Amino acid sequence: MNVHDSERISGLLEQAGYVRAVPADDTPDIVVFNTCAVRENADNRLYGNLGRLRPVKDKHPGMQIAVGGCLAQKDRGEIVRKAPWVDVVFGTHNIGSLPVLLERARHNAAAEVEILESLDVFPSTLPTRRESTYAGWVSISVGCNNTCTFCIVPALRGKEKDRRPGDILSEVRALVDEGVLEVTLLGQNVNSYGVEFGDRYAFGKLLRACGDIDGLERVRFTSPHPKDFTDDVIAAMAETPNVCHSLHMPLQSGSDDVLRAMRRSYRSERYLGIIEKVRAAMPDAAITTDIIVGFPGETEADFQRTLDVVREARFSSAFTFQYSKRPGTPAATMDDQLPKQVVQERYERLIETVEEITWAENKRLLGETVEVLVAVGEGRKDERTGRMSGRARDGRLVHFATDTPDGESMASQIRPGDIVHTTITYAAPHHLNADGAPVAHRRTRAGDAAEAGRSPRTPGVLLGLPTIGAPPVAAAPTAGCATH
Repeated sequence: MNVHDSERISGLLEQAGYVRAVPADDTPDIVVFNTCAVRENADNRLYGNLGRLRPVKDKHPGMQIAVGGCLAQKDRGEIVRKAPWVDVVFGTHNIGSLPVLLERARHNAAAEVEILESLDVFPSTLPTRRESTYAGWVSISVGCNNTCTFCIVPALRGKEKDRRPGDILSEVRALVDEGVLEVTLLGQNVNSYGVEFGDRYAFGKLLRACGDIDGLERVRFTSPHPKDFTDDVIAAMAETPNVCHSLHMPLQSGSDDVLRAMRRSYRSERYLGIIEKVRAAMPDAAITTDIIVGFPGETEADFQRTLDVVREARFSSAFTFQYSKRPGTPAATMDDQLPKQVVQERYERLIETVEEITWAENKRLLGETVEVLVAVGEGRKDERTGRMSGRARDGRLVHFATDTPDGESMASQIRPGDIVHTTITYAAPHHLNADGAPVAHRRTRAGDAAEAGRSPRTPGVLLGLPTIGAPPVAAAPTAGCATH
């Protein structure tokens, strides 16, 4: 969601006349930090980066620095107090104000801090500079109505606000018209979508509606919440061909006592029941999760229960976190905060268990032929190994060879956004390798756009069909006078 907000910030600045600095430019006119506040290290990274920029700005007095996002919403004027060389601070609810705030800060030669308490405009009405030619984020809601005791997001993003289905589908169609093949539907809690207009089955209907969009090959979504996960969503995933059989389902803890303390309104039995239903409907489904270790009061027995659930659920991947105390959350003031060394030791045992399972799950794909959407920058070693990378339909990362049986390389023919079918020859805990020749390669419009250096730009999606990029040239009038 933060990545997509950054796309909106880029779109806003481009619309206001700014041009993106080239990577080699170490003295851009404007630097914007879009921040997260979920974990403590975000604070440390922001102020560290701001400190490193101070001497650069001192040498270039016209340079401006802006800080936005969740940390800005939380710290507000504190940012300017700690780093008085910052020019603009804006929150999660007023991304659209950034160009005006930059201009005002220049004019007044003083820092501008503007934090709104509620949403100014729905973010999807803002212009967006998409980073990918082949995959697009589409927000279906913002905010969250849950009250998890460890989470600061509801305080910073506000209550859930849902977009109308027609607006969402219009944005998806516009992206597909530009060649985008894959769309990820975004929300703090996607499967509570529809709460504002009173339809608890709205999310399943939205998935099915995406299945009717010609040219849309992959649909993903993140993140659902187990308490709102309904059987109709499982059916929609299983019965809609372009909805990928990948599911990110946050667990957080396998202990019912810890879940209760976290104010997560489900228990491990309910969670595992959802996993069982998903696998019954989609045996090939790849299920990923989030897990927090070291929540206040977590006992060794609680932790063991988490390991038990991990073993039973057989996740294909897991995002694992050591509990991070966030001021302003109920958990921050709870008794029995665990010592760092206890949390670290449990975290290492969790990682070991998770990797044992993910490696075993990945090995099951040895010899299977998978469809890969070729990506940019997924494989850090690709240049050295001669491989390219992308994601299979189930979300797994695949590094694949490009040599044909006669030794010629197809690397120059395969572009980001193209589709490759390849056979898995090696499995690791976090990725798959395919070292034989590609079985098939399909060139796509997304690949054409990548080759041409184009990326979709959304000018803002309101009711009705949006447009992307330059408007079409109007046909010359055949009679009468042209208007000016």
